[in-house]
Amino acid sequence: MRYFLVDNGSLRAESVLNLRRVARELAERTGETITAASLLHSNRIDPAELGGEKAVNLERRLRDCWAAGEREFGLIPFFFGPTGAITQYWPERLAFLREHMGPVDMERTGFLFEGEGEELAAILRERIEEVRTENGIGAARVVLVDHGSPLPEVAAVRNLLAAELRKQLVGEAVAAASMERRDGAYYAFNEPLLEHILREPDWNGGDVIISMLFLSPGRHAGPGGDIAEICRAAEEEFSALRTLRTGLVGDHPAIVALLEKRLRGPRVKL
Repeated sequence: MRYFLVDNGSLRAESVLNLRRVARELAERTGETITAASLLHSNRIDPAELGGEKAVNLERRLRDCWAAGEREFGLIPFFFGPTGAITQYWPERLAFLREHMGPVDMERTGFLFEGEGEELAAILRERIEEVRTENGIGAARVVLVDHGSPLPEVAAVRNLLAAELRKQLVGEAVAAASMERRDGAYYAFNEPLLEHILREPDWNGGDVIISMLFLSPGRHAGPGGDIAEICRAAEEEFSALRTLRTGLVGDHPAIVALLEKRLRGPRVKL
């Protein structure tokens, strides 16, 4: 069986390179055949930025493998929670491909968060400790920030991880926030937004650690990205505020072990 390690995709080469690295390390750890493939976008990156190897998105990868005679596949979501990209979009595309190609046997593993958050929260805590060590600071307020989602189930994962992080950072203030949200009252479950919480009286001064609930660098979480810009704007408005961003979850060494756990765990037939 061939497994695809799948993320949403990015126009930034750093994101594709990280996905490839994780897929390679997971393959070495498990002995399985694992290929990195984004759902969208990444095929538009200049191959020169990717070591000369063009990014091929999941649908094209599957078509090529099917044409080569492969019929059994596994999908490993490189997502924290039940994103619609995996639970809605991909099943629809897979149904289309089956109709036009023929039989495809595919199952997927669980998401990174599957009802327990201790391992992910431990990664987040270690990233926070790295910031403290690098900057010579002790206790600090923490904002756990994710991208924001149109699905309440995904926002719930962020909130549950924030609750678990509070347990691991005993006595410290931990808030959950989103980078952005869609308009409309329905999507208020993404609140507070990071730009709002950094302007609240309890958060707009002193050191605030931004705990990055992101897997790969890109236009949101990478250098000079949206999160960095939100923090910069808040610091310009409030001179006493200093934000310190953590490293990402997806390049922490423990992420490969967690993916292996999902690979060995229950599957969902697609």
